[in-house]
Amino acid sequence: MAIEDRRARERSARRDLIVSTARALAEAEGWEAVTTRRLSTEIEYSQPVLYKHFHGMEQIAEAVALDGFAELARALRAARAEADSPAEVVTRTVRAYLDFAHANPAVYDAMFTRVTTLRFADDETPPALRAAFSELHQSVALVADGQDVDTLTEVLWATVHGLVTLGRSGRLRTGHEADRLRLLVEQLSA
Repeated sequence: MAIEDRRARERSARRDLIVSTARALAEAEGWEAVTTRRLSTEIEYSQPVLYKHFHGMEQIAEAVALDGFAELARALRAARAEADSPAEVVTRTVRAYLDFAHANPAVYDAMFTRVTTLRFADDETPPALRAAFSELHQSVALVADGQDVDTLTEVLWATVHGLVTLGRSGRLRTGHEADRLRLLVEQLSA
């Protein structure tokens, strides 16, 4: 049993190394720099070892995305816990979302813009995705005032995603993020 446990730990550690190395490369050089050949060189394992863990780059990017959703959920949960009023909960939650997206652009791309087989709003939605959405949902529920919380949460999520995407591509005026956030929370809370 001890040998099997050790092998399982080693396999898990290799998998984690592959995912963390892919993430670091993507953040430093973009997803186009993340290839199985490059990963195998960086982690000093052969490509067949990579393929024992993942079938290809899509699965590696999805693993990065799942880790990102878990991190986002933790950040949103912490933001909610620090707030005193419903409007402040929404403000802090959206601010945490924006901060996460700005600090982790490649992870955010893996989560939301890369082609993926991850299912959203489905019975097969992975727990990490559900957890992140749930954190947004709990914040919105505080200000929903009889509105459909699910739909309102989707609208908030789509709006914040749009702010991230348009801001990153330089399509929004610089220096007005706080104003946009304030207006969004006011409209949501009205």
